[in-house]
Amino acid sequence: MSRTGKYIMGASLRWGANQSNRTKNILKASSPRTYSSTKLPPNSDGSESQHLALAPFTSEPLFRLTESPNPCWSLAEGLPSSNPSDLSGSWKTDEEDGWKTWEMNKTETRDAYRLLTSAIIPRPIAFVSTLSSDGIPNLAPFSYFSMVAHHPPLISISFSLSSKRPKDTRENILATKEFTVNIISEPFVEAANATSVEAPAEVDEWRISGLTMAESIDVKPPWVRESAVGLECGLFHAHEIRPPGSDEITHTLVLGLIKRVHVRKSVMKDDGTVDAAKLRAVSRLGGTAYARVGEGFELPRPTWKAMRDGLVPKKLEK
Repeated sequence: MSRTGKYIMGASLRWGANQSNRTKNILKASSPRTYSSTKLPPNSDGSESQHLALAPFTSEPLFRLTESPNPCWSLAEGLPSSNPSDLSGSWKTDEEDGWKTWEMNKTETRDAYRLLTSAIIPRPIAFVSTLSSDGIPNLAPFSYFSMVAHHPPLISISFSLSSKRPKDTRENILATKEFTVNIISEPFVEAANATSVEAPAEVDEWRISGLTMAESIDVKPPWVRESAVGLECGLFHAHEIRPPGSDEITHTLVLGLIKRVHVRKSVMKDDGTVDAAKLRAVSRLGGTAYARVGEGFELPRPTWKAMRDGLVPKKLEK
């Protein structure tokens, strides 16, 4: 077996062996979960497992459009107080518990990470494919990711730097100026998650995941064939981030110029946009949690003309 093959096997075995511990940690976490009455399989020694299994995954799409939370809301009303919904009423009542405040320049880095990644949710995930200067492929997910602009079409990805070694994805983008971003959907989320392993640089995450390379047209790194949306990108700008008063680089912000977009025809609407119910994209929450796209509602952007023509309450007039 080649050295790379050994690394892959070792990484896979370590990843698999950690699943029982991860399951225990998930079950112990404080956030609400739905459990089934089905027990987990017996332990390796034959003893009965003490944990209940999480409810089975529902393969039916969850996305549908509903009314907004307060469809009778009127201008200047704020949080509805007259005939509030159950949600609005309990939200107002919760104010009585007060707020907990963090002074961020005095907050430990680990605590800041746990707080912010659990509060700033859901975060879309960039599944990034790159090639090193030597042509070694790399594939990894990053949730510090967003759309920046459509003219020119730009996305942003931020990489947190480790004191142990740099992120291969970051190094590859800065060296080659090319990468692809792929959207992770429910059917292959476990395969995508496997590539988040901290493997040696020479390990091929494509082989760990079992996902398929699709040849790009405008850049050298491949995109993920299993992904319903693939973006071929060139490096537009990179910015090193340092904490105030420090010379230490802790993050690198990358802006990518989207050169070409690949979208599966099966997830497209007739109007040329992507159907959220068919895309089934996943996002990151805090800890090890992922989220699906659930119900949505439409709130048209108000026009000033409509407000001006008699809809503006007297209390808003200057």
